[in-house]
Amino acid sequence: QVQLVESGGGLVQTGGSLRLSCAASGRTFSNYIMGWFRQAPGKEREFVASISRSGGSTYSADSVRGRFTISRDNAKNTMYLEMNSLKLEDTAVYYCAAGRIFNKYDYWGQGTQVTVSS
Repeated sequence: QVQLVESGGGLVQTGGSLRLSCAASGRTFSNYIMGWFRQAPGKEREFVASISRSGGSTYSADSVRGRFTISRDNAKNTMYLEMNSLKLEDTAVYYCAAGRIFNKYDYWGQGTQVTVSS
């Protein structure tokens, strides 16, 4: 089992920045591919970004590419999402996830709310 806890969400104005963290425990963090997802009210959950076990490879959705940066610190068992130039449409609950196979996530956090206001 892997336990994931997100933090860092909050209220920010358009154009602002936030840094989300995802702290992992329970199993060897570096064995897992990690990802960020988000779900806005009334919408389906959508992929935001993912990062390989070593952190050497990352992939981001078109909607956030160039604004959001995913990273991880395996020594701290923590993954991050640096969000810049935030837009109203970035408002959502953000979830982190872990999996052993690309695009198949087995463990999820409880989510952290990000609200972008004008």
